[in-house]
Amino acid sequence: QVQLLESGGGSVHARGSLRLSCTASGYTYGSNTVAWFRQAPGAEREGIAASNRFTFYADSVRGRFTISLDSAKNTLYLQMNSLKPEDSGMYYCAAAERVWVARPLFPSEYDYWGQGTQVTVSS
Repeated sequence: QVQLLESGGGSVHARGSLRLSCTASGYTYGSNTVAWFRQAPGAEREGIAASNRFTFYADSVRGRFTISLDSAKNTLYLQMNSLKPEDSGMYYCAAAERVWVARPLFPSEYDYWGQGTQVTVSS
């Protein structure tokens, strides 16, 4: 059974930083596509960063957020810098069973999801 568990969320002031982690059990991070999504209240789930052999970022976070993998720890990370209030929301990690997905920032491409971790950025 695959389980993804996010951690590292919290409350931070604008221009601050957070690093989210997503540890996996029953799934080995490797060359398959993995991603981070976020969802604000009343909004659709938004893909913000994805990684396989390449990395993909939403325009809203490019240059501020970095997705990375530590294979030894089987953990996915999202480093978030220069945070803004509009970055607030529930953040989810996701993993696919395929190396390549057609649309890396679309939720429908992913097979496994974590339960989410809350990020709140105050102005």
